[in-house]
Amino acid sequence: MGGGQPNDKIQSMPAPIRPTHLEINLSQLRRNLAAIRAYVHPAKVLVMLKANAYGHGLMGVAPYIAPYVDYLGVAILEEALQLREMGLQKPILIAGGSLPGQIPAYLDYDLTLTISSPLILAAAEQAAQQAGKRLKVHFKIDTGMERAGQRWYEAEALLEQSLSCSHLVIEGIYTHFANSETIETPGMILLPNYSYASQQLERFHEVLRFYEKRSLPLPPLRHAANSAAILNLPESHFDMVRPGIIFYGIYPDDEARRVIEIAPALTWKSQVVYSKITQAGSPASYGSLWASDHAVYTVTIPCGYADGYFRRMSNQPKIIVNGKKYPQVGQICMDQVIVNLEAETAEVGDEVILLGQAASGEAIQPQDLAAWAGTGRYEVLTNISARVPRVFVEK
Repeated sequence: MGGGQPNDKIQSMPAPIRPTHLEINLSQLRRNLAAIRAYVHPAKVLVMLKANAYGHGLMGVAPYIAPYVDYLGVAILEEALQLREMGLQKPILIAGGSLPGQIPAYLDYDLTLTISSPLILAAAEQAAQQAGKRLKVHFKIDTGMERAGQRWYEAEALLEQSLSCSHLVIEGIYTHFANSETIETPGMILLPNYSYASQQLERFHEVLRFYEKRSLPLPPLRHAANSAAILNLPESHFDMVRPGIIFYGIYPDDEARRVIEIAPALTWKSQVVYSKITQAGSPASYGSLWASDHAVYTVTIPCGYADGYFRRMSNQPKIIVNGKKYPQVGQICMDQVIVNLEAETAEVGDEVILLGQAASGEAIQPQDLAAWAGTGRYEVLTNISARVPRVFVEK
């Protein structure tokens, strides 16, 4: 092999995609959105894109879905700036808390500020006045979450203060449910968490009466419904809803009403990178936490806890190899896991699915990984590492 030409050729080739990657079906996201829209009509829809679009990949999801939504929602200012840098012009609500020093960026990038206290209200009015601009804001009312927002029993003072803020556009007012997952069914005693959601809803109505008592128009966008409330509390839809996890095709919990037909858009794929026979009594992986009492075929998959495949799941998950489920064995490593195929075999390059559905019909759901990890399905999605490539398809 002379002249180093093969090396030059290799270096000029584009890097192939990593075997472990996420496949995001954008068409399924659009179908989920259409189903949500049909159910909540005539309410507007704000899609939550926080936390890297719930792990699905903000850079691919946001430009695709933006033309079909009324509003985009994020948690922090930096996420909103990413959307603007992509060239997206849709209204963007930052639902998380902000500091007074961040408010000028809202004016510069035409972002919508959440007003959660008199301090932020005063800072917003001052910043807008100094800039000679008007700033769009939504009031956040704490009706029982105790996380952020003006408490419902103190809201009147905040709303009164806003009447003198001539540089603010009071576009919306909203609250967030602490418990909206469980519903009442015939013959069933009302569970405490649903009762609490109803109480929060009544508190929100109480705050809204401020405008009625003063013969003032309501802010045009009243909103309260997250994914669970969209499904379980249709009376909370108001003027706009805020789907998060159901937009991505996953029900918030097992008890949520299935009144909207959705399907997951994400498949976590990989490939076999090593195949061998593991002899009886030979322990696998760190800590020697697993060994078989007979010879078995095992394969190694290039995915580990650095990718968001939690180490605390070790020896519990099932992994789909060539359309069949097999147990993961041994401690999950930073970059790799081992799967026991028993008497079956697999070759290097064979298909692996860690989350999602195979062509065979076998499936692993976010709630499965959540059960193995002792966490929730939201954490499963949002903890998939940024080093896992996102591949966007339409099908």
